[in-house]
Amino acid sequence: MHKPHKTPIRVMFAVLICISASACGASQSESTPTLSVEAIQTSAVGTYSIGLTLTALSMPTNTALPTLTPSPINTPISTLLGSSLTPTMSCYGLLWLKDLTIPDNTPMTPGQTFTKTWLVQNTGTCAWEAGFKFAYIGGDAMGSSTLTLTKAVSPGTQTELSIPMTAPSIPGSITGRWRMSTSNGVFFGDWLSVVIAITSPTGTETETPTPTLEGGE
Repeated sequence: MHKPHKTPIRVMFAVLICISASACGASQSESTPTLSVEAIQTSAVGTYSIGLTLTALSMPTNTALPTLTPSPINTPISTLLGSSLTPTMSCYGLLWLKDLTIPDNTPMTPGQTFTKTWLVQNTGTCAWEAGFKFAYIGGDAMGSSTLTLTKAVSPGTQTELSIPMTAPSIPGSITGRWRMSTSNGVFFGDWLSVVIAITSPTGTETETPTPTLEGGE
């Protein structure tokens, strides 16, 4: 009996398996492409840029700082106070030279009238104008009134200032002070004083009786 020949069938089956395997390998190779170095670098740069963008968006917006206003320039005090103070402080002067009448501690009785006279000098660089006032500034006024200059006193000139006064009735040492001022009432120079000593009124004296000695020689 003749047996069928099986070798060609096996060969064909093996060929079919190889063809199938080759087809599968080609499919897997196409599904996993090989990445180049340039492609990997490009991908990394893109990822880094996206991270920077997200970080910037998550940060709070900067708040603008307030605008600083420059401090005003200091104004000179002469401007604030006015120019009227400057000549008074710089060019007017008065120097006491001596008392011409009523030296200090001159005895006076209550109610006694007298005139105090001082010798002074204009030691400034400006004249004392008519209208300047020599006025009481403290102590006891002793019934005095303000002396108003009727004519100018030039710088360097000596002049007399006289004030009529009345001694008070209170016993003791009495002091009064006067000073020169501008017509606007701004004082300058030395202040001048008068000092008097008020004595008590003299009373009636009574004789002290002489004691009588008893007995004799």
